Amino acid sequence: MSIIISNIVPLFFGWLLDRFFGDPACLPHPVVWFGKLISIGERKLNHGSWRRLKGAVLAVVLILFVYFTAFFILDTLESVYLPLALLLKTLLVFYCLAGTTLVREVRDVFLALDVSLDKGRVQVSRIVGRDTSRLNENEVKKAALETLAENLSDGVVAPLFWYLLLGVPGMLAYKMINTLDSMIGYRTERYKRFGFFAAKIDDISNYLPARITAILMVFVSLRPSLLMFVARNGRLHASPNSGYPESALAGILNCRFGGGHFYFNEYIYKPFIGTNERVLDMADMRKAITINRRVEYTMLILVTLFLLAASAPAI
Repeated sequence: MSIIISNIVPLFFGWLLDRFFGDPACLPHPVVWFGKLISIGERKLNHGSWRRLKGAVLAVVLILFVYFTAFFILDTLESVYLPLALLLKTLLVFYCLAGTTLVREVRDVFLALDVSLDKGRVQVSRIVGRDTSRLNENEVKKAALETLAENLSDGVVAPLFWYLLLGVPGMLAYKMINTLDSMIGYRTERYKRFGFFAAKIDDISNYLPARITAILMVFVSLRPSLLMFVARNGRLHASPNSGYPESALAGILNCRFGGGHFYFNEYIYKPFIGTNERVLDMADMRKAITINRRVEYTMLILVTLFLLAASAPAI
């Protein structure tokens, strides 16, 4: 019963908040604070010699700081006043999940393209790191759908996976890892040494979630034959993880993702995933969102079942 109350209840209600409200733009968000800490550290440390070591120290210190701060605060609250601990856990789960916001953002990209290419480029720039000013209309659509697939892992499946293993502190630590990678994990001249360790930690923390995401995408699409497509194409991506959910969606939509793009005025090569270079449309967007939602529900059910199994008395 204690696991149900302390883990399943905040998970369910935190997920409900995300499902109906998405990221609360009007409220302070932990990821924003994470970003500020990373920016301060990067400005102070990313220069001179030993940049790779300094970047590694920054990443480890910030991840451990987030984990142990959350652990001790929640542990103290649970022993002092359980309802307040449950409320805080619920809010933190809400903050760590990004399923609804991502779906809205991708939908808005396609709607913006109906107005103009420039509006579509501006809208997609909210969710991708690449230079969007050079993208044509179909490339804008591909960028949005690639991000939808990749962030299904980063924004939904991986946080739930780490919640299952390490609770809310693990979920928050994962978000710090993900934020570090999104800010300093690029292979550009400025970040390739300083962000090297942060990128590697992100690769490790997403290794299983990315593959679980791809398997679940194939499972909910009811097309098990796509597993071979994912196995072949997932490893082609420059990232050891992103290629798996992206290849799953490329297979489901029968389209081609990938290709090189500019990041901070530097061209970064990326292999193609899939071979059918076709024009994407609203139907593809709606289908991709449907797959996302089904994977989200499935992962939530699986995590709940594992937590229930962990709470069952030994025979």
